[in-house]
Parts: sequence; structure tokens; C-alpha cells
Amino acid sequence: MIIYSVEISLNKNIHDKWLKWMKDKHISDVMSTGLFIEFSFFKNLLSDEKITYTVQYKLKKIEDYQKYQDEFAEKLQNEHNVKFQNQFSAKRKLLEYI
Repeated sequence: MIIYSVEISLNKNIHDKWLKWMKDKHISDVMSTGLFIEFSFFKNLLSDEKITYTVQYKLKKIEDYQKYQDEFAEKLQNEHNVKFQNQFSAKRKLLEYI
């Protein structure tokens, strides 16, 4: 099992708009690629200056992640970047269950 984890820290002034967009649009767009089997969405309760969330998408195999990167990631990330330009930072990790 593979986890594609995206941690996003955002400015407080965009929080409500960002959260609604993530729930209503972005996460469902990622899931509709058909490559992920489920997701989890977390808010970091210990972040101080910025609000931080993590979305973890589960995949069956590494090849599904590669297909996501090759066919979908650029478009979906660009949509996020344009909508919330200069108001967030993102860290991405690829994890494997041990």
C-alpha cells in the first residue's frame, strides 16, 4: 500500500474559501482519476502562525502514483496554484506501509 501525502500550510485569511474548495472540488477531482482507493483529510491542531492540513491519498501500487504524476498531477496542482497563488505552501511525500 502506498500513501501520497500532501501537507498544505495556508494563510488564515483564505482558510474558509480554501477548505470549501478542497472539500467540494479538489479532493473529488483527485479521487475521480480512479487511481486512489481512499483518502483521509486532517487538520494539524498544533500549527501556530498558519493553518496546516494534510491530505493522504491511498494507492494500491507505485505504478498508480506514477500514472497520476504523468497524466493528472500537473493540471490539478496548477488549478490549486492559480486559485490560491502566494497564499500557501505545500510539501508532498510518498510513503509505503511497512
